[in-house]
Amino acid sequence: MLARGPVRAGPLVAGPLVAGTVAALAARGAYAGLRRRPPAGEKTWTRTNHRGELVTLLEGPAVALGVVAGTLGASRRDLAVTTATLGALGFGVLDDLRGSGKRRGLRGHLGALAHGEVTTGAVKLAGLAVTGLGAALIDGGDPADVAINAGLIAGAANLLNLFDLRPGRAIKVATGTAALIAGTAVLAGDGSPRGIAAVAAPAGAALALLPEDLAERAMLGDAGANALGAALGASAARTLPRPARAGLLVAIVALTLASEKVSFTRVIERTPPLRWLDMLGRRPVPRAVPLTNGPLTGDPLTAPPVQAAPVAADQVHRGQLPMMTTPASRRRPPGRHRRAAEGDSRNRSGGWILALLKPPARQEP
Repeated sequence: MLARGPVRAGPLVAGPLVAGTVAALAARGAYAGLRRRPPAGEKTWTRTNHRGELVTLLEGPAVALGVVAGTLGASRRDLAVTTATLGALGFGVLDDLRGSGKRRGLRGHLGALAHGEVTTGAVKLAGLAVTGLGAALIDGGDPADVAINAGLIAGAANLLNLFDLRPGRAIKVATGTAALIAGTAVLAGDGSPRGIAAVAAPAGAALALLPEDLAERAMLGDAGANALGAALGASAARTLPRPARAGLLVAIVALTLASEKVSFTRVIERTPPLRWLDMLGRRPVPRAVPLTNGPLTGDPLTAPPVQAAPVAADQVHRGQLPMMTTPASRRRPPGRHRRAAEGDSRNRSGGWILALLKPPARQEP
């Protein structure tokens, strides 16, 4: 009995390690190839992130391909994970490239559908449900297991996409979820090496491209987040016992419904440990400087641009343009102002003479 521990521990570690390594290498290779020759051109996959900077969505397909490479096998359950990943990838790409972004969340897409408008988001939600059911049927089991597994795959695919709002956040959530699934499987005594290897593949593929995500050069997008979430759901379906799967499904449904009322970003920002973890490895957020003496309200990264006060035509004609004032607390001390641009004549030798000789502006009586 004592000799069986090391025998079982070897495959339990080696299997996931190999799967994670293969997935990571495949994801990096796929990302490099897609960046060299992006399908339909680079512009098709370029989007603007929360800072207003351009990033590529090619990280998502690369992660999905890495997951598939790490879970390739001849077993039925390997096929179930591959089906879930590729199905979610396809519907995510559809929403990434064809979606307008005007409708968001379950309420937005279902509300539009109730008024006769079929959005790409609604098509994606239906596609994720079909993908989850198909993968669950491939995985097998009695009707209760199929229903739970289908909900896990579709729900996890949708939920992880809700976290892909800041650099690295969705990947951190996915990695933590993979560790939680693996730990629960081991504690429950049902964690086979191949089952835990299926969890290691999504984690390895995602972590391989985490530096690109944190550096804000790329993002998962709907394609990557949906595929990664579906892969984790399918991995949980093949790894966890039924009570654990049912509990995980309840948590997924609760978080999805809560997202319609509560902003995950606000909760993270107001919770110091979550905020620290969310900012780990990220570029610092620049502090916004208020334009008035009043308090700055709203999110400075998503607030609309400040509109200048209208100027009447007669004011322009008479030269009576409004002037921007600086609060006294932010004014520089006399004699310590920075020089103007290089084109300012006062920076040049003798430029002050021209400033003195310049006639004053005419004033209306």
